Amino acid sequence: MPEPGPNPIDIGTPPPASNDEDADLLHPDDLQATAKAKPRGLVRRVLISILLVLAVVAVAMLGFTSWRIIAQRHAELEIQPSVGPLSLDYSQEGASTADYLRTALAAEVDLDRTYGAVYKEAPDKNVLFLAGTGLIWTPGQDLDAAMNLISDEEGAVTDLKDVEAGPLDGTMKCGVTKSADGDLTVCGWADHGSLALAMFNNRTPEEAAPLMLALRNATETR
Repeated sequence: MPEPGPNPIDIGTPPPASNDEDADLLHPDDLQATAKAKPRGLVRRVLISILLVLAVVAVAMLGFTSWRIIAQRHAELEIQPSVGPLSLDYSQEGASTADYLRTALAAEVDLDRTYGAVYKEAPDKNVLFLAGTGLIWTPGQDLDAAMNLISDEEGAVTDLKDVEAGPLDGTMKCGVTKSADGDLTVCGWADHGSLALAMFNNRTPEEAAPLMLALRNATETR
């Protein structure tokens, strides 16, 4: 009788065949979808980062604007008897003109207090000065509105250019307008607490700008 052979080797139970659901996990379409999802996620992160940067910039600008308003809103003006080569005109005509200028500015711009003055340097050179104080939210726009006051009386102020505003900051501009006696140079400044205009005869804008800055430095304090 033959000898019994060796015991068969147990190779275990074969793994079950993968079903359709498991096969789908490795489907090429899924791989493409995953590849597309990565760029979309990157774009989303970039957009979020940009929005965060814009928010930080906006907050910084708001803080800077608020600081400027607080720093400038309590401006005070005092008409000086003389500024450089200019001397205040105390005549009746000068006082009447100054009062007219003050009233005209008060009607054009919402200010708490207004001032007017006429300065003379020589018989053929004078300066009509009008100014006021109050909380001004948009200095540049209010200065343009005040320039319209000159436009109504003499003609449009043209060739307006930004000039040095000095240590008091804000905005300052000079331009030219027509009058019956020839060209007048018009300069003005505005900040969050004050606004002023001055008309110079027989002076170019380049000559009037430093004189306007001297008027401001002598007249305005905070």
